[in-house]
Amino acid sequence: MEVLQAIRTRRSYRGPYRDTPVPREHLRAIMEAGCAAPSGCNKQTASFVAVDDPALLGRLKALVTPSVAETAPAWVLVLTRPIVAYRDRRFNVQDYAAAIENMLLAIHALGYASCWYEGHITDEDDIAGQLARALDLPEPDRVVCVLPVGVPAQTPAAPKKAPYERRMGFNGCPGI
Repeated sequence: MEVLQAIRTRRSYRGPYRDTPVPREHLRAIMEAGCAAPSGCNKQTASFVAVDDPALLGRLKALVTPSVAETAPAWVLVLTRPIVAYRDRRFNVQDYAAAIENMLLAIHALGYASCWYEGHITDEDDIAGQLARALDLPEPDRVVCVLPVGVPAQTPAAPKKAPYERRMGFNGCPGI
């Protein structure tokens, strides 16, 4: 799939998934896309854990309330390590955001669907911490996102977007 087409046609998918396993080589390719993302000062603060074991995935899904991606046959968990890049600056949020977008595009290009679940798991109820403990992840790595991966059972609708002309400009302010 051509990259600009992938960018224009990728959708966040919150529906049911088909019961089709995701091959490990596809999960690896998705995580490699995350590793290829730019990283502030090349600190590479984002890392990833693919979960495709049905029993383990079931235990992780049970920790997420309200539930999300219950029928996805695989998840990729995004981890961050908030280290100082230089002076007092940290770029881990930018690092994992770029990695997530790369992985979402790879997921789409491979014929799967996904959704960026971050706020839902990083609220005060500490679902992210529960996921990290269930996977026995070391400190200071923190789970910041869950990306379900699977073949969608439905075709996601295109979201309503403001006209690009209102959000873009040349040599001055966009037409917002």
